[in-house]
Amino acid sequence: MTGRVVLAGGSGFIGQAIAARMAADGREVATIGRGSSADARWGDRSGVTRLVDGAALVVNLAGRSVNCRYTDANRAEILDSRIDTTRELGAAIASATAPPPLWMNASSASTYAHATDRPRTERDPATEQGFMEDVARAWEAALAEEDLPATRRVPMRITVAIGAEGPASQMLFRLARLGIGGTQFDGPWLPHTRYRGIGVAKDDPAAKAPSAGRGTAGRQRFSWIHVDDVVGAIAHVEAHPEITGPVNMAAPDPVTNAELMRLLRRTVGMPIGMPAWRFMLEPAMAVLQTESELVLKSRWVLPGVLTETGYVFRHPTLRGALADVWAGMRAR
Repeated sequence: MTGRVVLAGGSGFIGQAIAARMAADGREVATIGRGSSADARWGDRSGVTRLVDGAALVVNLAGRSVNCRYTDANRAEILDSRIDTTRELGAAIASATAPPPLWMNASSASTYAHATDRPRTERDPATEQGFMEDVARAWEAALAEEDLPATRRVPMRITVAIGAEGPASQMLFRLARLGIGGTQFDGPWLPHTRYRGIGVAKDDPAAKAPSAGRGTAGRQRFSWIHVDDVVGAIAHVEAHPEITGPVNMAAPDPVTNAELMRLLRRTVGMPIGMPAWRFMLEPAMAVLQTESELVLKSRWVLPGVLTETGYVFRHPTLRGALADVWAGMRAR
C-alpha cells in the first residue's frame, strides 16, 4: 500500500511498531499527539485536518492506559481520552477535502462478556454491562458519529498485545522469572463500585462488583496478539476494502490462565510458580494501583473477520509468540 499514514496517539509500543513498519515500507508517517514532537497536537483543529486531508490511512490509538485503579478521576480520564480524540478525528475527516479511505480506531476486546462457555467473534453481541464494556461501546459509537460516506471505519477490538517492548509482556515475564508466575484464582472479596457501568450511581444496587467471584479455577481465558500481527492485521484490513465494522485483533490460540502461566515458566526456564488467589491478588493490586479484573476476567476472543478474509498470522500460537518475545527481551 502507498500514501500517507496518520498515526494518532501512537507513542506506545504498538504505535511505535506501526510507525516503524510503515516507514520501512516507504510511506510517509505523520503523527498526532500531545507532545512537541507530534506533527499536529490534539486541540489544533486546523493542524489535525491538514494531516488527515489526503491521507491514505488514519490509525487512532489514543487513550489513557487502563492499567490503573478505577477511581472516579481515572474512570473519567479513561473514557474522555478515548471519546474526545475520536470525535476530534471524526470532525477533521468530515471537513477534509480529500478524506482518507480508511480510518482504523482502537477499541477493546473487553466489550465482550466474561466467557468460559465458548469464544466470541465479531458476530456476537457486545452487551455486557460494566465500566470497561461501556467504555468500549462508547468508543465505537464515537467512531460512528460523523457522516463519512467516503471513509471506511474499522474499530480494532484489541486483546492483550505482547512484544519485547510491551508492558504486559514485561510484567508477565517478571512474574515467571521471580517464581510467582502461578495460576491466578478468582474467589470471594469485599464488594466495591469501581467496575460499575458509565452513568451508574455508587448507591445503585447494580453498582457493586460481585463479591463471590467467578469460580473459574484458573480456567479464565487469556486472549492475546503479538504486536507483529497487530501491524500485519492493519495492513491486511487496508488491502481488503470489503472489511468494515469491528475486527477482533486476537490470535487464534487463546489459552487458559493456567496454561498461560505454565508456558511463561517453561519459556524462562523456571520450574516453579506460586499460585495466587483473589484474597492475595486484591491487596497487591491495590498497592500496584491497578485492578484484578485485568487477570481474572475471562476474555475468550477469536479473530473471526481476519480468519475469514485470509489473514495468515505470523505468530499463531502462544508458545511460539512467547519464545519470540523472550528472545527479543534478552537481546535488548
